Amino acid sequence: MANFDLEQFWADEAEEHLSVAQNTFDSLSGAFGQWLDVCVNAIENGGKVLFFGNGGSASDAQHLATELAVRYVNDRKAIPAIALTTDTSALTAIGNDYGFDFLFSRQLEALGKEGDIAVGISTSGQSPNVLKALETARSQGLITVGLSGRDGGKMHDLCDILFVVPSQTTARIQEMHITLGQMLCGALEMRLGYV
Repeated sequence: MANFDLEQFWADEAEEHLSVAQNTFDSLSGAFGQWLDVCVNAIENGGKVLFFGNGGSASDAQHLATELAVRYVNDRKAIPAIALTTDTSALTAIGNDYGFDFLFSRQLEALGKEGDIAVGISTSGQSPNVLKALETARSQGLITVGLSGRDGGKMHDLCDILFVVPSQTTARIQEMHITLGQMLCGALEMRLGYV
């Protein structure tokens, strides 16, 4: 049996989480305000928010789109949001016919319109299909938002608003992505007058 100190593991994980959370809140409030503003403007003008990412980031995309389209805290008018990770027919057809790198960009071509918000989620900032989707979104006049970590990877040049969570640890980055996303849901309900 491996030598495993549960108490030390618990303490180390808690310390790292709290440190990354504090650094995130200290450094990304300005970007959060920008994200909220563009989302409010898009929704008030008939637009929507489109989320996409791979693996755990795909789960975050689905989670956040659902919070907006259904409800976060209060029963209220639905907020238009879509996760581009859920249509198995589209995903498998695009993957088969065009390749995995086109998974989200092809859907954005079909569903995105000028003024919509495209939210790409990639802990490394290097996911080829997320980067291609951000390129497509930008070319179609969507506002591009990125949730990343580490050094932000290649998302810097493709995002109008970029959140680079100050961590090298995938788990900590993902924890902050869902925190930032849920804060957006709560703030949108309030700014749109649904609370």
